[in-house]
Amino acid sequence: MRAVGLLTGATLALSLAVGTALAGPAKVSGPGHDPGCFAPWNDSIGYFQWDKRDGPHKVAVVNGFVGNTWRIQMIQTAKAFVEQPEIAGQIDEFKVVSTGTDVAAQLGAIEDFINQGFDAIVTIAVSPEGFDRVIRLADRNDVVLVPFDNVLDTDKVMQVNEDQLEMGRMYGRWLLTQLGSKRDGKILEVRGLQGNSVDRDRHLGFREIFEPEGDWDIVEVVGNWDDGTAQKVTADAIAVHGAFDAVVVQGGSTGTVRAMLDASHPLVPIAGEAENGFRKLLAEHGPNGLKGTSIGQSPGMVAIAIKAALSALDGNVMPQLISVPIPYAHYNELVAGENYWPDLTDNFFTVNEFPPCGVNITAREIMAKDAENLQ
Repeated sequence: MRAVGLLTGATLALSLAVGTALAGPAKVSGPGHDPGCFAPWNDSIGYFQWDKRDGPHKVAVVNGFVGNTWRIQMIQTAKAFVEQPEIAGQIDEFKVVSTGTDVAAQLGAIEDFINQGFDAIVTIAVSPEGFDRVIRLADRNDVVLVPFDNVLDTDKVMQVNEDQLEMGRMYGRWLLTQLGSKRDGKILEVRGLQGNSVDRDRHLGFREIFEPEGDWDIVEVVGNWDDGTAQKVTADAIAVHGAFDAVVVQGGSTGTVRAMLDASHPLVPIAGEAENGFRKLLAEHGPNGLKGTSIGQSPGMVAIAIKAALSALDGNVMPQLISVPIPYAHYNELVAGENYWPDLTDNFFTVNEFPPCGVNITAREIMAKDAENLQ
């Protein structure tokens, strides 16, 4: 009898261990669901599949930093998206929190939503590392965790992003084209919020293309992707270093251009983000010689992350890393009412349509929302 008891106990322990190991998504073969919308990053990307569960679902957005216009518009977009008729019926409860730049606070908020029984959590990670514990907790509870924009250095979760390295490369290629045969000079690089993967990867991509092509003096400043901060650090850089031959700015592009205009800086090539104000300035001053490229990291990516989470909850096969195309417009391609809006605020990000995903959130819908927490 004792031997039988030991065997039974061992069998139970093995069963529990197997049950724990099987928690979370299964690793499966592709292709994935709706590849037009949920495009795999490349041919080597793996695929996940969660067990299908009945809706409607409890979904949360756990943001970190909220001190710039991109993050504010992202939260506004999330609130507008979950009210879209085709999405609202899938949502039972929707929450949004912004935790600041402290990793522990963000991890605590994610854990709290998991413990509350939320089905899916989308997040912009404060750091690309340190999330192993919450990933394991999400898997044990079959919660779909979807980092987007600032993603994690892991293949253990489904993630949504534009190729930030490629965006940096696009900055570098365009500036080299504009500089022609010139292969030396002073370059201003206005970086983003420090400590996260987007700032790091855009910086590395830009340097990868640009540095080997010339003898450059690259001056780095930190603009936090914020117009006011970027305007100040650009003005300070001009005061200290004099004129630059070209400028690359990850975000806060409107502020950087305003600082250049205020300082009567020569109109040199500038590679920047997709802020409406930046595009308005390019359209206004283009005839006077201001040449720029406006490359967009859309706050609307949050809608793709939520849509991906809901698709995973439906039991669909999903790529581990989903690639969102990089939209851009050069200074000579700007059309009022199409890719910039003279009647909208400078801090509105212009790209919020994703036709392959059936996502088209209007400026009116977005601007009607606020960025306050929904707890």
